[in-house]
Amino acid sequence: MIYLILFLSLIFNALANVAIKAGMRSYSGGINLDFISYVIKNPAIIIGLFFFGLAFIGYSFVLSKMQLSIAYPIMTGAGFLFVSIFSLVLFNESFNLLKIFGILFIFIGIVFLSR
Repeated sequence: MIYLILFLSLIFNALANVAIKAGMRSYSGGINLDFISYVIKNPAIIIGLFFFGLAFIGYSFVLSKMQLSIAYPIMTGAGFLFVSIFSLVLFNESFNLLKIFGILFIFIGIVFLSR
């Protein structure tokens, strides 16, 4: 059950990043009051913050039951994979052989760390 909550938390985290990226795609200004107004009024960014909140709640629970040295590598490593896939599909970002090898090495490291 704890791994399911960890998995959902990392999915929520990845969705949060994707939603915020989607919300920020059309912003071209600097960091000023217009930026703050844009962020506060942007539905995609609000959704992203909501997903970050869900991820935080789930991950906090996971940390109460699991070692940080196991949970964190899984959360971040699998997060790289999901964000990379979402970025490829939704934003046409690059996904090359080097990224594939990098993600593969991250997962091998996670397997070693979790044993």
